[in-house]
Amino acid sequence: MKKNDFIELEIEDVTDDGSGIGHYDGMAIFVKDSAVGDRVKARIVKVKKHYAFGRVEEIISESHNRVESACPVSRQCGGCTLQHIGYEAELELKKNRVINCLKRIGGIDNPEEYLEEVVGLGSSPERYRNKMQFPVGKDKDGMTVLGFYAGHSHSIIPVEDCMIGHEINRYIIAAIKKWCDENKISVYDEETGKGFLRHVLTRVGFQTGELMVCVIINNKKMKFSEELVSCINEALSKAETKDAIILKSVVANINTEKTNKILGEETVPVWGQEYITDYIGDVQFRISAQSFYQVNPVQTYRLYSRALEYANLTGNETVWDMYCGIGTISLFLAKNAKKVIGVEIVPQAIQDAKQNADLNAIKNAKFYVGKAEEVATELLSGKGTDDTYEEVPDVIVVDPPRKGCDEKLLNTVIKVKPNRMVYVSCDPATLARDLKILMANGFNLEKFSVFDQFSRSMHVECAVLMSRADR
Repeated sequence: MKKNDFIELEIEDVTDDGSGIGHYDGMAIFVKDSAVGDRVKARIVKVKKHYAFGRVEEIISESHNRVESACPVSRQCGGCTLQHIGYEAELELKKNRVINCLKRIGGIDNPEEYLEEVVGLGSSPERYRNKMQFPVGKDKDGMTVLGFYAGHSHSIIPVEDCMIGHEINRYIIAAIKKWCDENKISVYDEETGKGFLRHVLTRVGFQTGELMVCVIINNKKMKFSEELVSCINEALSKAETKDAIILKSVVANINTEKTNKILGEETVPVWGQEYITDYIGDVQFRISAQSFYQVNPVQTYRLYSRALEYANLTGNETVWDMYCGIGTISLFLAKNAKKVIGVEIVPQAIQDAKQNADLNAIKNAKFYVGKAEEVATELLSGKGTDDTYEEVPDVIVVDPPRKGCDEKLLNTVIKVKPNRMVYVSCDPATLARDLKILMANGFNLEKFSVFDQFSRSMHVECAVLMSRADR
């Protein structure tokens, strides 16, 4: 087999990034934009020793799970990988991915027996994101385009709208294009490091309707500010959306580094305030351009509500929330706990967590900066925090990054032996690895739920309840 060969394949499975898997002459062939059950004619684009990559040239017979994509550029864009698959089939793929990881990596027999439910977005998996980031470029005619990078490249695929983002974004895209073209705003060139406008970031409060527009600029000073605000307001005056949207914030983020990193360290006001507010349940959050905040607020509320249910708090418990971010789970838990202690390595996130606690008049949540595994040890010894002894936790909640929990933190959990542990995971492989360690050291798996937090991609989140085996 060599590059540009054509082969016929039956798609039998799917990878963790959403590519279909078929087999030909004993080799696994990975084919983007295919669905389990498709029979396709594929052109080979890359050949390795034991596997190859192909591209769909023709669908000979369609899978019953295949649907027409709602997005006109889904094949070119590097964002969504499951636009061509029906939503019920998407949820089944995600459930199976979690189950398979728990079996294969976690060594758990019959994990289906512990599964409570798969929580999807309902009838429509579109329009769920409250934050979007658009790189900016020029087309062949010199006109401004906003869009997304093609898969595995920095070539911009222009878009007028994005089906997984809030519908207000199509009006903001049009406003930015008009502002750039009317004022001859140059756009950033990654090769030369020159050009004024790099990216545009938007945030929308799904509960409040508040809108932030952030332009990321390759300059120390903003220019044509009044014109920018005028273009945005003009676009909003014509906007037809199901919810009322209110412009609250226009800011400029300064990034003059020659880097792929989107945001720089400094954000300056252009118009209005420097933040918007939104709610998850009845907890209010103040969100700046650089704040970490869950991009799917509807599912976040469902996920955190399940975590609170699993924690089973009566008001007498001390809770540790490791990898707490800006305190979203911590503040959910605090209303039902005696005390919540949140730990996060990012100083700005802890600053936001403290501000959010004050915003909600929550007094029983304390937040510390540091590595979760190190601060946990300090909390047990009463050293390194505020020289006061912290109670041994009754419940530990962890919400780690994709790499999962640090081994030292798991050892601390095993040493502490909390009555319950709630594990919120964004990667089923590292979740399964960590559960295997916990179950080998005195914990039982009680139950778990699967949440579709990032529809139209293969990303999936879980909430898991563990309990002490000796109780």
